[in-house]
Amino acid sequence: MTGDRAPGLAARACRAVRARFAPQARTALVPHAVALGAGALLAMAFAPAGWWPFGLLCPAVLIGLWERASAPRAAWLGFWFGFGLFAVGTYWLYHAIHLDAPVWLALLATLGLIGLMAAYHALTGYVVVRVFPAGPVRWLLGAPGVWLLVEWLRGWLLSGFPWLTLGYTQTDTALANFAPLGGVYGISLVLLTGAGALVALLRGSRHVRVIAAAVLLVPWLAAAGLGTIAWTHPSGPPVSVAIVQANIPQEEKWQDERSGRILERYQRMTESAFGTRLIVWPESALPDLVNNLFPYVARLDRAARAHGSALVLGVLRESSSGNYYNSILSLGRQASWYDKSHLVPLVETIPLPRFVLRWLARMNLPSSSFAAGGSHQKPLPVAGLELGATVCYEVAYGGYMLHMLPQANALVNVTDDAWFDDSVELDQQFQMARMRSLEEGRYMIVATDDGISGVIGARGEVVARAPAMRQVVLRSAVTPMDGMTPFARLGNGLAVLLAGAAAAAAFALRRSDRRRTMNRP
Repeated sequence: MTGDRAPGLAARACRAVRARFAPQARTALVPHAVALGAGALLAMAFAPAGWWPFGLLCPAVLIGLWERASAPRAAWLGFWFGFGLFAVGTYWLYHAIHLDAPVWLALLATLGLIGLMAAYHALTGYVVVRVFPAGPVRWLLGAPGVWLLVEWLRGWLLSGFPWLTLGYTQTDTALANFAPLGGVYGISLVLLTGAGALVALLRGSRHVRVIAAAVLLVPWLAAAGLGTIAWTHPSGPPVSVAIVQANIPQEEKWQDERSGRILERYQRMTESAFGTRLIVWPESALPDLVNNLFPYVARLDRAARAHGSALVLGVLRESSSGNYYNSILSLGRQASWYDKSHLVPLVETIPLPRFVLRWLARMNLPSSSFAAGGSHQKPLPVAGLELGATVCYEVAYGGYMLHMLPQANALVNVTDDAWFDDSVELDQQFQMARMRSLEEGRYMIVATDDGISGVIGARGEVVARAPAMRQVVLRSAVTPMDGMTPFARLGNGLAVLLAGAAAAAAFALRRSDRRRTMNRP
């Protein structure tokens, strides 16, 4: 009988355990699900959706979730928030990687990068909860300061991935007027402080709520005043510009049988723009090294100059030393080069041991690298402009072109976004280009293979924009600008300094509170 009763006793014990712990497990999962959802919604605050209020509300949700969490639990909440943000906001990475890699490797690499980016939010949660006790000091100083510092760290550590930096969500709001002061990180700090203030409004005392209301409202009032300041001014008449968006699919670009057709398309579209002072091609427009196509380029240059036009071309080249560069070539009265300096890890440069590179080569996977250009290259003099240049991914880095100022009176970014198909990446990168114009007070020419090409004004406004995934010759004009914004002089230093000061002040107040508690009779 004992043997017969044992299974019944075991079954009842299992049911009791499930009854005791299952509701708790389900309850414990709810905050993580909320964090995941808040991160996913935050991705919608960026282009193209542009639901900018989520740039304030979603960080407030995470700061609120941290309120009663332990440091390890706060790290997990931060991780799932970051996972939701990057899974929704950078899903297009899979498409780009899959063009050169099998499905399993593309999926693994995409999930790995999303997990790595989520780890930054996990670090933020752990530090905030571990260092600062719950309350207004954490909400208004500690959490915003630490979050911004970690976001800045994400932008440069191990080459950096500054995508989906919080401040980009406000490109079309009054808060964008803070960009000439503190750049995109300065706007991030304003949003994070406002997010903490929202938590304070819900949880704080009456006195704290008054302070929180001021923290929320004052930046918007200040932004309205900043919008009246002209940090830079025109230094010459507008220069007519034509951008050639040829819309060449990435899978066709390097096929030998397509080469002649691609060259013919660029020639035809460029000739249709003759008479425009400046004609710009996208990144790596030619389907071969420019060294092998010099006769083609020379003929087109002579014809352009005969019509009063100058060319700026995105090309791949081999130097006399045998290095390969992803470059911009400007032609006209003189030829000048800009070589891409900030290369994309595992795409343009592969920082791996030689035995790994040999394995990649045997697997028919990318195993060679471009060389990086110099860190302090000069602007490109062409068509009466001095163009501060970037190639593709470099436009994501705030402050990257500051060494070219004040000599550069306009900006140019050439990009090959055919890797990402018709995804939100196109809108996100164009949004970042708009932020660079805001920060530096310069017009920017954006030339892409399949979109989004355009001309951006000195206040980040869209002057002209081509539709994505179309063959277009977009005509517009840029005005050379003179003067220096505060950001152009200080770079990201001001925002990082303020964030560090906020975190330090929160830490000092925490220690002061502890001493008062210990000395209390």
